[in-house]
Amino acid sequence: MNAGAPRGGRPGGLGGWFAPPRRLSPRERARLTGRGASPATAGGRLSVPAPLLVPAVIAVAFLVLPLAGLVRHAPWGRLGPALASADAVQALTLSLWTATVSTGACIVIGVPLAWVLARARFPGRPLLRALVTLPLVLPPVVGGVALLLALGRTGFIGRYLDEWFGLTIPFSPLAVVLAETFVAMPFLVITVEGALRSADQGFEEAAATLGAGRMTIFRRVTLPLVAPSLAAGAVLCWARALGEFGATITFAGSFPGKTETMPIAVYYALENDPDAAIALSLILLVVSITVLVSLRERWIRGSVVQ
Repeated sequence: MNAGAPRGGRPGGLGGWFAPPRRLSPRERARLTGRGASPATAGGRLSVPAPLLVPAVIAVAFLVLPLAGLVRHAPWGRLGPALASADAVQALTLSLWTATVSTGACIVIGVPLAWVLARARFPGRPLLRALVTLPLVLPPVVGGVALLLALGRTGFIGRYLDEWFGLTIPFSPLAVVLAETFVAMPFLVITVEGALRSADQGFEEAAATLGAGRMTIFRRVTLPLVAPSLAAGAVLCWARALGEFGATITFAGSFPGKTETMPIAVYYALENDPDAAIALSLILLVVSITVLVSLRERWIRGSVVQ
């Protein structure tokens, strides 16, 4: 061994040498990465205290049993004819179309709003964020009443639209789109805002030093950085718009083939055709489960980053 070599195998000039890296044990690797064993685990199995397990089982049963009842009473033999009825096809087509259009509207105006909430600094920003998230906790029927009072023929905005342009919004397909947009937009804004807050701004700063303008940075750097969260928020927004009921029936009414969406069709079909109501409910249930399962891991990762 070279006498001039430093102890411990560390480099010490031209005559120094490197010792091969030592392999970390699983326990050391877990300690360094912060992924050590949880106190709630024992022997690789989850250990749940009984006082927590019993209420958890009751909660799961309370949430799952009604859905199981829906699946159990589904008329599987008549499912096809029920979905093929004229009313069901019209409601399904209208719901898919309006949910897609409202999601596009949410993306166009919601993404800039999310950027303002995440990056801009101005007085009243907490109040603005509260107003943006208000439709999440506001009863949808109240939202429909608010839209009716604002955009109705006698509303403080709708009266001028009617007098100047002859545009009557309530009880039309446009009213369905506006009601769904009002209810679903906060889901997109919150998702994109969280992604913007946790995104690394070093890329944007590097682009700015290279002479890129603000809109160029937004299009070429910011949007690609938050693209996965934007897609997740758009899917969640679409699913929420698809299932909207209260604001839609209050602001747009229920006219088959014009404003009667799937949730409204389910509500009225319970009186005349329960099989069709169950069939439409199953479609909404499958769509909701698919969206929630596909986005569950992204929500968890987003909450950890934030």
